[in-house]
Amino acid sequence: MEAAKPKITTAVLAQILFFVIGIPLLPLLISWHWTWWEGWAYALITILGFIISRALAAKRHPDLLAERARFAQQPDAKPWDKWLAPAVALGGGLIPLTAGLDALLGWSTPFSLPLKLVALLAILAGYALSSYALIVNRYFSGMVRIQRERNHHVVSRGPYRWMRHPGYAGALVTYLAVPFFLDSRSALVPALVLAALLILRTAWEDATLQAELEGYQAYARQVRYRLLPGVW
Repeated sequence: MEAAKPKITTAVLAQILFFVIGIPLLPLLISWHWTWWEGWAYALITILGFIISRALAAKRHPDLLAERARFAQQPDAKPWDKWLAPAVALGGGLIPLTAGLDALLGWSTPFSLPLKLVALLAILAGYALSSYALIVNRYFSGMVRIQRERNHHVVSRGPYRWMRHPGYAGALVTYLAVPFFLDSRSALVPALVLAALLILRTAWEDATLQAELEGYQAYARQVRYRLLPGVW
């Protein structure tokens, strides 16, 4: 059977351009600081990270992009995730938006260069971990649901050997590191709110999988930690 392919409609294309290119460029577009190397680095990492990870995922699991292209359209998505998933997506955009306003209006004093370099490494590590999870997991949907029509089963290889939700773990590291890299203490506010939402979504998704996905309880006994090995 031929794998499903995402339908590239005008609406889908507009969403891709907005989320993949527009949001990463927000700090530069808002501040109009075109010599801001951190802003350019953030945009480049975000855009290339998305393109490369999706290309590798599509090569390995062609039907995964079709699943993710149906974001918020799956009728069997969990009711709580129909508001939580968009809230997480919105939160991801608020961080660069706030950082751009911060740079424009001068709300924050800069962080030290060593701290920003550590934040840059954290951003790269976070993207690498999330991308690894996406590439390995054929069921890495944008919505929490049991994908019975796709023969949904437990994935325990790759980063899933270390934690049960490596995609969220990588995103959490990245979101918390971006304000430091972009010199924005103000952006820590949406970053911390988003971190709380990600932890909540992790808890609810894990409970759903334990209750409804065959084999997940046994997997959870083997891989004890959800986000942070040794902690939770």
